[in-house]
Amino acid sequence: MDLREAGQEPGRETAAPRGPRRAPLLAILVLGGLTAPNPGFAQDRPATARPAQPAPKAASPAKPAAPDPAFEATRTAFEVLTEADRKAIQDALVWTGDFNAVVSGAFGRRTFDALTAYRTRTGGADPLELRGRAALLAAGEAAKVAARFRIAADPATGAVIGVPERLLLKRTALPAGTRWQSADGRVTLESRAIPPGGETLDSLFDQLTAPLPNRKVTYKLRKPESLVVTAETASGLSYVRYDAGPQGVRGFLIGYDRALAAEVGRLVIAVANAFAPFPAGADAAHPKVAASAPAGSAAAPPPTTAAPTGAGTGLVIAPGRVLTAAAVLEGCPAPRIGQATARVLATDPAGLALLEATGIPAPVRVPVRADPPAADEALIALAPGADGVLAAPATAVTGGVIAPLQPGSAGAPVLDRSGRLVGLVARYPAAARRVSGIVPPARLALVPAQAVAAFLAGQGIAEAKPRPEFGPGTAASAIVGITCR
Repeated sequence: MDLREAGQEPGRETAAPRGPRRAPLLAILVLGGLTAPNPGFAQDRPATARPAQPAPKAASPAKPAAPDPAFEATRTAFEVLTEADRKAIQDALVWTGDFNAVVSGAFGRRTFDALTAYRTRTGGADPLELRGRAALLAAGEAAKVAARFRIAADPATGAVIGVPERLLLKRTALPAGTRWQSADGRVTLESRAIPPGGETLDSLFDQLTAPLPNRKVTYKLRKPESLVVTAETASGLSYVRYDAGPQGVRGFLIGYDRALAAEVGRLVIAVANAFAPFPAGADAAHPKVAASAPAGSAAAPPPTTAAPTGAGTGLVIAPGRVLTAAAVLEGCPAPRIGQATARVLATDPAGLALLEATGIPAPVRVPVRADPPAADEALIALAPGADGVLAAPATAVTGGVIAPLQPGSAGAPVLDRSGRLVGLVARYPAAARRVSGIVPPARLALVPAQAVAAFLAGQGIAEAKPRPEFGPGTAASAIVGITCR
């Protein structure tokens, strides 16, 4: 991986695969491996007479490289976006396998190459334009869902950390942290907290970079308040990060089999980008906690203010027509969409409502899925957020989904990976449970797609047909927020 674009963390391409190993993390860091080559010393040699040589001609001054129009155009389009949007794009590109650097929101050659690679591979819309960006964010979230990447506070250390739980199934409490391991022991992630007065960054850096015969340090970075060291042995690769603060030193270590580099390397980048050693307050969600917001990025902040009473989500499914959950209208005689007052056209016992409003986005006809989703199927929920329409990973369960949605998500459409509608979030809990300020994934009931299809047909809205180019992000441009005042 390479985390150098923002000048923050280390970078290296993972090496060629080797045979499997089952050593624990500390063995990866310390035991057997490639010996770092000795630097060698220059040897003095006796001078020998040489014929006089003509003076070299003065070199012509190098011409400055011509600007790359494509690079500059992409830079301009990228930098006009908000910081949250820029970070969300980079984070999604990490998960699509196109970006292997720090999610910083800064533009550089790696961001340009990642955007180019993604656009070329998918052949879709420009990922910096609204429709293409929504598709990219949805693709990134789908990959997160597949990995079961959960960002949450680690009770043992107080740090916020992202864990790919599909891979790291085993969890063990340690005296000063937590250990997550794969079932076969070939991948290990450990968190660690050191109280004030214990080991310092200097002593840790000396330990991690000390020469060992069977380990090669491949990158080291020491800043006043942090360090990062990567290393390799004959059979394994490792990544270590520590940060210092008033509460002491907190960090994490990842060790994994060299043969798994292609699979695990992307997850290492995701863990590094999501790590927040000292979240701001025990009751405040950290901006990196994607699990607490329906975000398309691990860096997307949750809304800073409470949602208005009865707030919900709607999907524009016909000109001037918005589909939502009937629960959004409970105790809400005057719903609004944006600055316009919305009129209730129809409701349905299944828990649906159709609103009429002016000045709303163009409709998107979402095809309705005929069969219910399979248990544990990966889905995507779309809902409005502080920085635009955001995508949240969801997992299908009987009668609903498990998803980390925020207040205001009642009525949010839930789509499968083909962009077909699975259902609408029926209602949102009146008081969402929080853990250290984080809204964890919760079980939410759905109004099923079959009920949606019947309701729309009864309102004279024809059923949409599936299209090959349709994906879960296609509907993002038709998502609106509904407020009840």
